[in-house]
Order: sequence, then C-alpha cells, then structure tokens
Amino acid sequence: MPKSRGRTGHKKGSLRHELLQLKVSAKVAQQKGGQNGVKGDTHTSDDDLASEVLSHCSSASETASVPEEGGEGINEQMAQEEAENKLKECIDNTMDKSAKVRQNALESLKLAFSSKILADFLVERRVTLTDCLERCLKKGKGEEQAIAATVISLLCIQLGSCKEGEDVFKTLKSVLTNIFTDKSSSLAARHSTAVALGTCCYIAANEAEDLSSCLACLESVFSASYIKGDGLVPSHNSQTQVLHYNALQSWSLLVTICPPSKIQKLLENHLPKLPGLLCSDSVTLRIAAGEAIALLFELARKIDQDFLYEGTDQLCEKLKGLATDSNKHRAKNDRRKQRSIFRDVLHFIEDEECPEETIKFGIECLCIDSWVKRRVYDAFKEILGSGIRHHLQHNELLRDIFELGPPLMLDAAAIRANKISRFEKHLYNSAAFKARTKARSKVRDKRADVL
Repeated sequence: MPKSRGRTGHKKGSLRHELLQLKVSAKVAQQKGGQNGVKGDTHTSDDDLASEVLSHCSSASETASVPEEGGEGINEQMAQEEAENKLKECIDNTMDKSAKVRQNALESLKLAFSSKILADFLVERRVTLTDCLERCLKKGKGEEQAIAATVISLLCIQLGSCKEGEDVFKTLKSVLTNIFTDKSSSLAARHSTAVALGTCCYIAANEAEDLSSCLACLESVFSASYIKGDGLVPSHNSQTQVLHYNALQSWSLLVTICPPSKIQKLLENHLPKLPGLLCSDSVTLRIAAGEAIALLFELARKIDQDFLYEGTDQLCEKLKGLATDSNKHRAKNDRRKQRSIFRDVLHFIEDEECPEETIKFGIECLCIDSWVKRRVYDAFKEILGSGIRHHLQHNELLRDIFELGPPLMLDAAAIRANKISRFEKHLYNSAAFKARTKARSKVRDKRADVL
C-alpha cells in the first residue's frame, strides 16, 4: 500500500494508521467530555481507550478481509453474471418495436457470439432466440435481415452439430431460402442468407434431402453467371456479382461433405461450366471459380486417382493467362491476389501440388494442406472474423472438424511459459534489424560484386 507523507521529524505512517489515530483522538475527547467536568469513579486511561478503539478497528478489518481471499473467483462469477444479463437484455431487445433497437441488439449478439464460447448459455434459450431471429427475418428490412442471418450462422457454430443445432436449422431453413431466392429482397439480406444457408447446412444438416435442396438453391443463383449458349458472358452489376460470389462459396463449402455419388454428378454438370466464370468482370468471382475448380479436381482425384478431364489443356491455358495477368485497368492489389491464387490452382491441376499454410493460435497450430481444408477454414473465418483463433482453441465443433482433439486445459502458468516476453521480442527484433541492415549495406556498396 502506498505510504502517506508524514510531518517533519515524524516517521511516515500509512493512511490507515492516521485514520485510526483520528478515531482514537475523537473517542478520548468524547469520553472526557461526557463527564461534564466531574471526575467519575472509573479509572479508564487514555491508553485503555486507544487500545479499545484499535482493537475494534482491527477486528472489523479482519472481518472485511475474509472475502478478499476468494475475491478473484467472486469477480469472475460477477463478470459472467453481468455478461449473461446483458445477453438476456439483447435477446429481449430483438423483439422491440423500434428497428434501430433491434438492429443494435443483433449487432451486440453478433459480437458476443463471435468472440466467446456461449454454448451452455444458448442451449437453454435456443427456442426463444430462434423465434426472435425468425421474427427479425420476416418483419425486418435490409440491414436487419442481413445481421440476423449472420447471427443465425454464429448460433449454429455455437451449438454445433447436435440436436439443438439441427432444430435451429430446420426451423429457419425455409425463411432463409425464401429471402435468398426472392429477387425483390434486399441484396444485403440475400448476401448474408447465402452464407447462412451454406454454413448452417454444413454444420446441422442431418438428412441428404437438406443437403441436396441447399445445393440446388445455391446453384440456381450463381449459375446465372455461366456463359450462355451464344457464348456471351452475362453482364451483372457489382452487387449481383457479390451475391453470385457468396452463393458459389457456400456451394463449394457444401460440396466438401457430399458423398462420392453426388460428386460425380456435380463434376458432370459444373466442371465444364465453371471455367466460363474465369472471364467474369469481378475478380472475387474469378478467384472463387478458380478455387472451386481446384476443389472439384481434388475431390475427383480422391475418388479416382486416374481422373482425367477432357478440357484440361484449355483450362490450363486460361489459368496461365490469369496467373500472369498484367492488365493496367485492374487494380494492383486485385492483380497481385489473382496471380497468386491462380498460380496455386495451376500447379495443383498440373502437378497435384497444393499450397500449404500454417495457422497459429495459442500454443497450437493448424496446417492447411488441401483445398477442402482451405475452403472450410475460409468459410468459418469469414463469419467469425478475429474470433476464429479463440474458437479454434475452445470450440468443440471447429476442433472436431479440423481434427484438433479436445480443447487443451492450460493453466495461467503454462500459457505464460509459452509466451515470448517483451524483452526477448525486443532482442529478436533488434538482431533481425541489424542483420537486415548489414545485408542491405553490402548490396548498396558500390564495391560489392554484383553477379
């Protein structure tokens, strides 16, 4: 405890000590004044009075210090109760008459679901929350419907592939499908419902009919970007292209869980048409088409190692053109991203080499070494945002999907032991800076031999 400044010539005492001294003085003055100037028979001295007050204050202090021993646990419990109360309030506000209040409540639920693990809390309230979200989809407009669809995706991620998650998907599937296929609905709402259909079906669909119907629903939308019979590339505005991109990405996600017999049909119907999307004006749609082609090739080769596609040569020519695209009318970042993706797609189709990526979270890491894993990881990352690492650590659904095993139970000491201290990080950065400066200086020196 910080020390208070004492008077000159006296020792420095604590603030508590000074308060006790003031109480002692007040008690002594009260005791003396209560005699009305007449000496009584009592023999109580100033020291006795001081001892009595100090003893009383000391016992009060000891009593107050008892809860402090378990203070940390009490604080955590209070924080959890406060967070749950806020979530209950947000759920209630999704039924408010004001659209602004409902939208703010949905935003709060979206943030909470993406950053925390709330499965136990949500299981008990899934029916109420499902009814609230269904009302927001039916009665809300545009932005409210879009946020509600995202919250539905997050709710399924929280509940997982258990019966509760299946119930949520079955209840809301028809509403999501109606909004997604309704051309009069807001494009923002259709974008989010496309993602929600793919995510929720991937997690909670327990029947083949649900998977087939969702695939057909998504196909009916993005297939509008396929090259027509006259060989012309369809022209759509940017928002419609985003809708087709989301539909294609959700479709690709569902393809990863299709049985071999279904994949054979998809190969026959879509592999000849998907290369046509590589001519689209939208860079995101071109990239999604390229990744979908690589995904289909990977799944086909798992079924048949000797899989051959008749149009492979023409396809590779298109991919080479996109991998070396240098058109100035396209944005620099778009060109860079496009070249990188299509180089990977081309190498996989020609040499069956899939790019690898390592995702670190906590003291663990996830290796993305296939197009299937990449599509699944990107789908969850798009929904969870920055919360993806927290969910990879603690969400049983994601850990089961990526075969990470049960969540690790680490104490605070183990976590601190695996973290690099700030001083060590500073030393590492300093050494790297010196090495980099030295290497660059050699290159810049005119006397260096340039080969």
